Amino acid sequence: MSLALQEWVSLRPYNTFGLDVRARWYAEAGSHEDVPRIRAAARELGMPLWILGGGSNLLLTSDVQAVVVRMVNRGIGVVADHGDQVILEAQAGEPWHPLVLRSLELGLVGLENLSLIPGTVGAAPVQNIGAYGVEFKDVMHSLTAVNLHSGEVYEFSVEQCAFDYRDSLFKREPGRWLILSVRFALERKGRLHLDYGPIRQKLAEQGVTQPTAIDVSRAVCAIRSEKLPDPRELGNAGSFFKNPLVASSLAATLRERYPDLVAYPQPDGRVKLAAGWLIERAGWKGFRDGDAGVHSLQALVLVNYGNATGGQLLGLARRIQADILERFGVELEIEPNLL
Repeated sequence: MSLALQEWVSLRPYNTFGLDVRARWYAEAGSHEDVPRIRAAARELGMPLWILGGGSNLLLTSDVQAVVVRMVNRGIGVVADHGDQVILEAQAGEPWHPLVLRSLELGLVGLENLSLIPGTVGAAPVQNIGAYGVEFKDVMHSLTAVNLHSGEVYEFSVEQCAFDYRDSLFKREPGRWLILSVRFALERKGRLHLDYGPIRQKLAEQGVTQPTAIDVSRAVCAIRSEKLPDPRELGNAGSFFKNPLVASSLAATLRERYPDLVAYPQPDGRVKLAAGWLIERAGWKGFRDGDAGVHSLQALVLVNYGNATGGQLLGLARRIQADILERFGVELEIEPNLL
C-alpha cells in the first residue's frame, strides 16, 4: 500500500456521523512497518499524529490540523490453543463485528455479547467497548502498541491498560499510543452472559431454550438493530452518553420520585443509571433542531439527519446535559471522543 500522504482529505467516509471535516494530511498504514515511515513524515511536516479507528465513537467539530493515520492492517488467526482456552489475535484494522463472527465460526465463546458494535479492533481497547454485561477488558489477553513519541513497541497486559468504564490508558493519553494488534482469551465451553438487558427475552421470542454463543450473538444483533439506527442510513455514533454512576442515596431519592427508574447496583456500592431513560423521561426523545436530533426510538443516540455540523450536535448534547443535571441532579458524560 502506498504511503503517500494526501492533503486536505475529507473524513466524511471515515466517521459514522457523516461529518464533512477535513484532515490536513491523511495516511493509511497497512502494516506495522508503515508506522515508522508515517512518523518520520509527520516530523518532517512538523505536524502531530492523530489516530483514526473506525470513526464510530467520534464527534468531529472542525478540520483536523494533524497527520491523520488510519490503520487498515488486516488478519485474524489462532496464536495459541490450550484446549478449552484459545488465544485469538486480530490486527488493528480489522472491523469489529466480522471478528466476532469469525470467533463464532471457530466455536469460541466470549465475544458474542459484543456483536454488531461498529468500529475496528484497534479502537476497541481505547474505549473499553462493552454491551450487555461484557466489556472488552473481560475478553482481552494482551495487545501490542507503538509509542508514537519514542517509536518503541510495547506489549500490554489487561492490568497495564488501566481499563475503566468506557475508558483506558490509551484514551487518557491521546496521541501517544497506536494499537497494532490485539489478542483475545476465548473459551470453547465458556459461560454465556444472559442476564443483562433483554437477551433472555429475545431468546425466548426466537424460541431458543438452550442457547449457544451463536444464538446469543443473533439475539444481540436483533436487539441492537431494533434500538439503534444503521449509521449507513442515518449518521450517528451509537450511545452518545455514558450510563452515569451515582451514589446510592441519590438513586434512592430518584426512585422515590420515579418508581420505574432503570438502575443497576454496582459492586462498589454506587448505582449505574440508564442515561437513555433519563433523557427520554426529560422529553428529549425524538427532538430535532435542524439536522441535529435525538433518535425517535432510542433517546441515548444523537443523529445527523443530513447536514448537521459537529458543532450543532455538540450544542444539542450540551443542552441535554444541562437539562438532566437540573431535573435529576445527574451529570451525563459524553461517550464519543471530541475533536
